[in-house]
Amino acid sequence: MTIDQAQQQVDEWIKTVGVRYFSELTNLGILMEEVGELSRLMVRKYGEQSFKESDKNKELSDEMADVLFVLICLANQTGVDLTEALQKNFEKKNLRDSDRHRNNDKLK
Repeated sequence: MTIDQAQQQVDEWIKTVGVRYFSELTNLGILMEEVGELSRLMVRKYGEQSFKESDKNKELSDEMADVLFVLICLANQTGVDLTEALQKNFEKKNLRDSDRHRNNDKLK
């Protein structure tokens, strides 16, 4: 699935199953909640915190997909073409960071 197809599929789902988009601010709050859930799982899986019983059956892929879904909702609501935005972001990073990471002694 391409990013464009994902944006279309999310839009179709929202308009049929989800009835309508939540407001942009509500979706921003939901995005923060989903990022928090991903963070919680990452901290337990890769950090020092132990798993709670309620976290044991959660999957990173599912938490990441939740974040992506809400981010796509926000993009759709605000008229952002994520394919174009990501391409422009790569161009920016390639110009700004062409030598930055290579010359970073912390990364060697």
